[in-house]
Amino acid sequence: MLTEDAIAEQLRQLSTEFRELEESHHRLDHELAEMQKRHVLTPAEEVAKKQLQKEKLAKKDKMAELIRVYREHGLQPAAH
Repeated sequence: MLTEDAIAEQLRQLSTEFRELEESHHRLDHELAEMQKRHVLTPAEEVAKKQLQKEKLAKKDKMAELIRVYREHGLQPAAH
C-alpha cells in the first residue's frame, strides 16, 4: 500500500489540479507566515488572516480528498 507521500508524488505528476492546489497552499502558507511576523495586526488584517487560514485549510482538505480517492479507488485523476 502506498504511503500518503507516495500518492501525493504520483498526483503531482498526474494531476494539474493537485499541483495547483499544492502551489496555492504553499503561497497561502507564505502569506500567513509574513503576517505572523507582525506583532500587532489591524482589525482588517485580522479578518484577512482568518480568510487566508480558511482558504489554506480548504486547499489542504481538497488535497487530502484527492489522496483518499486515489488510495481507495486507485483512480488516475484527470490531468486537467
